[in-house]
Amino acid sequence: MKKILLTGATGFVGKNVQKYLENKYDVTGIGSEWDLRNATKVSHAFDLFNPDIVIHAAGSVGGIGANKDNPGKFLYDNLIMGTHMIQEAKSRNLSKFIMLGTVCSYPKFASVPFKEEDIWLGYPEETNAPYGIAKKTLMKMVETYNEQYGFRGVNLIPVNMYGPHDHFNLTTSHVIPALILKIKTAINNKHSSITVWGSGSVSREFLYVEDLARAIELSIETNVGPSPINIGTGSEISIKDLVNLIADLMGYQGKIIYDSSKPDGQPRRCLDTSKAKKLLGFEAKIGLEEGLKKTIKWYEESINNGN
Repeated sequence: MKKILLTGATGFVGKNVQKYLENKYDVTGIGSEWDLRNATKVSHAFDLFNPDIVIHAAGSVGGIGANKDNPGKFLYDNLIMGTHMIQEAKSRNLSKFIMLGTVCSYPKFASVPFKEEDIWLGYPEETNAPYGIAKKTLMKMVETYNEQYGFRGVNLIPVNMYGPHDHFNLTTSHVIPALILKIKTAINNKHSSITVWGSGSVSREFLYVEDLARAIELSIETNVGPSPINIGTGSEISIKDLVNLIADLMGYQGKIIYDSSKPDGQPRRCLDTSKAKKLLGFEAKIGLEEGLKKTIKWYEESINNGN
């Protein structure tokens, strides 16, 4: 059984990926107890766990507000962690290194749907540019290490994700958990309205996190190179329609107010996923409504269980 070292295992993505893969692989997950910004600690982790495969899912990340407040931290943390991980993996001649990138790396005004070859055609959306640039640089590092050293790396670019174990708070959450929390709070406190950041007119594509885990599994099992591969559903929804859908699923009938003084972020996000289908045989299986139901159910159960 191949041994996998999974970084970011205590985070939202990591928890779901580990649960999905551990029936098939010997997965060791490490989290914030290992400071991957420290090269000595990274080397020690490789010595201790001796992996065949690394999945690098660790990152400093958050929603629009967190990105605005932490541009330097997000650029430094993500860049230095990934650099140490890739360099150490290269020196150990691993069978595979899977780098999880981000849709935030794409240019702000990229043609929709986003195609992998367009990722360098412009500057990312300003509020999350430091995070996106760090991840994009690491993606290029995987490619150049393959070119120069034969490094067996894979670059996956997931779209916005959601699902169980996400971060449900109003300061660092991404849009779906933030909306679920906001609506749940309004229901519990009998608030007649909720306020949502931005105009609601921008669009996003959302991937249920279990689908990402399946894409990672396919990338382990498929002989695929380091050229970036979009991982998503290939369909988008406006934030207004998303808010209405979540409100309907949760039974909230109050007024929804849009605060257009707050940033919208990137105007549209929708990936061209044809490369993932061609190279990995990957297509998302879980639709948005089904995934939202699962996420809301998990969140409500976690509240009831005191988590």
